[in-house]
Amino acid sequence: MNWAFFCSLFITALATNLSNSEQYQEELTLRPLLDGKVAAHFSFSTLLRGAVPRAPSSLGTDDTSQHYSVFPLALGQILREHAIPEFHLTINSGKWDYDRWGHPGEPGVGSGAELWAWMGDGAYASVDERWKALQNSLSGLFCASLGSMDTLHTTSPTRAFPPTGDLPRLPAPHAHSLRHATLPAERVCTENLTPFLKLLPCPARAGIAALLEPHKIFDADWHGLGVHVRWRAGAGVELTLTVQVVLDPVRISAERRRDWSLRSLFDRSIPRACSIATSSVIRVMPPSGSKVGEYALTPETWASVNAGSVLYDLTNDTPELDIAMRWPDEQRFSYSLEMSPLSDLSVRRTLKGSSQTHGELSIVIRNNQPVTFRTHYLETMPWHVELFLHTLSLSCAHSEKCDSLFTNMTYTPSRPHDRPALLQAIIELPPDETVHLSLRVRKAFLRYQEHPPDAQRGWDLPPAVFVPVDRPHRRIYTSASLVDLATPDFSMPYNVIIMSSTLIALIFGSLFNMLIRRFVVSKLDDEVPTSTE
Repeated sequence: MNWAFFCSLFITALATNLSNSEQYQEELTLRPLLDGKVAAHFSFSTLLRGAVPRAPSSLGTDDTSQHYSVFPLALGQILREHAIPEFHLTINSGKWDYDRWGHPGEPGVGSGAELWAWMGDGAYASVDERWKALQNSLSGLFCASLGSMDTLHTTSPTRAFPPTGDLPRLPAPHAHSLRHATLPAERVCTENLTPFLKLLPCPARAGIAALLEPHKIFDADWHGLGVHVRWRAGAGVELTLTVQVVLDPVRISAERRRDWSLRSLFDRSIPRACSIATSSVIRVMPPSGSKVGEYALTPETWASVNAGSVLYDLTNDTPELDIAMRWPDEQRFSYSLEMSPLSDLSVRRTLKGSSQTHGELSIVIRNNQPVTFRTHYLETMPWHVELFLHTLSLSCAHSEKCDSLFTNMTYTPSRPHDRPALLQAIIELPPDETVHLSLRVRKAFLRYQEHPPDAQRGWDLPPAVFVPVDRPHRRIYTSASLVDLATPDFSMPYNVIIMSSTLIALIFGSLFNMLIRRFVVSKLDDEVPTSTE
């Protein structure tokens, strides 16, 4: 009885503290797609009220005491230690299909790991030193290979990644700088999800986070984790942890139906609400192309309709919840072969050429809107793939002259063994037009120590990024490419090493055995004959 009293008193005190200093909200958005799949977007947001990012000039002195109740202490220490007002980290696996799935809930869906941060100068440590320290800190926190984002992967774009929040003012002549890096070969796994869940106040025990079952999450057609930190003036520091997955209920259904439920998608249901959350909502979007009477959504007890979507409020004490959507009159789901694209742009990027010395970068961009569309184009190319800028050419499907569509171009050439190349431009696409961009490239011959352990697989090229001019926070990523470079025959050194090691082991072993062994004469006792009858 006393334990129940103390527990209730602790929860009441914690809730009172949260209402004054910290606010935690969680939301799950379920969106049925046209191809029978279901897109799930988990969002866990923590607002540290009244908090202000640490000034870079104060890094040489002792920091003021920080008190956190729900805000992760490990992440808060990283922000204060390196004076980071805003950073974004995403680790994804798979390719997001913009034409069939539309735009995602979070724009960062590029393959692999992507990290970009805004930092102010004026500290005893330079921006690049703090950028490297941030990578190492996040690498240890999330068990990822972010420490490999050295100068060979780091750039400073000026258009594609504007701040999502506010940046604190710095005394002149100091300013904020952007650092951006990608690792296309990095994949999200259970080692990343486990520390990710530890940052939540209700990890896998209650609330929406109880649905994050690793076997189901990593069995999805596309899945990714995101960590976003920004500062909002007048509100405080906001941390948003996101999980995005695209699940296929048709693939796991024996009847090949697209009916789904929380238990069928995640192998779990929500046991109880998270008592710390001030807002816990599950939003179910209506399926595109289906009328209201064609599908049934259960349960209807706690459901409410808001802006065309159905909401389930979990802030109250609700019993175990399992949401299900079914199509009673549909016996078997049939994929539609003709579907109009759901995105503003359709982009396809390929690296042509079978030669190991030269190739051609080809990008096909399709404007799916009946109006002119202007977008920023960002291309980051490693130093071992050199761009020939004078070979850049544009061609249109319905227009003869389209050279004027490529404007405001800036190009930072690569530096061998040091930094990648950065190409930025604005492309103006006519209505319902397809533009083909081509650029010749040359592949470098690497030193033997610069090859990765899986050199025969090839090198991953980071995806290109397209950002609409009128919507700077909506990005479109192309698929990551694989380039085949001239690779030495690493089997020959391997054979030489194995042969040499074998000979050394035999010769040394024989000599060592002869030197340390003592030969003695051993007299055997006469055998006692056994009597036989």
